[in-house]
Amino acid sequence: MLMRKILDREDPILRQKAVPVPLADIAGHNVQTIIREMIDAMSLQKDGVAIAAPQIGVSSQIFVVSGSLLKQADASYKGEPTELVFINPEIIKMSKEKKSVEEGCLSVRWFYGKVRRSVRVTLRAYNEKGQRIERGASGLLAQIFQHEVDHLNGILFTDKAKEVWQMTTEEIEELQRK
Repeated sequence: MLMRKILDREDPILRQKAVPVPLADIAGHNVQTIIREMIDAMSLQKDGVAIAAPQIGVSSQIFVVSGSLLKQADASYKGEPTELVFINPEIIKMSKEKKSVEEGCLSVRWFYGKVRRSVRVTLRAYNEKGQRIERGASGLLAQIFQHEVDHLNGILFTDKAKEVWQMTTEEIEELQRK
């Protein structure tokens, strides 16, 4: 099987609004293959906690969060250490309280910036089995939900970020050694 690569910020698909997945297609081979390819591509990145379908060249409203990396990165996360799949997600509630948080992206490699995000959000979506789910989140998971929904709307974090900087070669090498 050919491994899909993560697209760079210059790729035009990252600037397009992703297409909703027909509910009847969720259990089908194509959508399940896309989900698997997203998980595989993300798992090769030591620092990747989430990925959206457009990042692997698929214009579908799907994103995946790595439960195990989320658990490592956020001690307050009490969910399962397995991948969380969100299809046709929509943020239905956002707290008025916002916080400036550091963000990076697998498609905008080695750049980071401060983005103002709601501290709490509620997301409605379908899971990989086609079941409707609604999930509240705070902290890092709320930030991830907002970042990934932005991806599905053709928005990169650098469009919203203040103080964007690039990691040094030494910092990149250190991260890759971990």
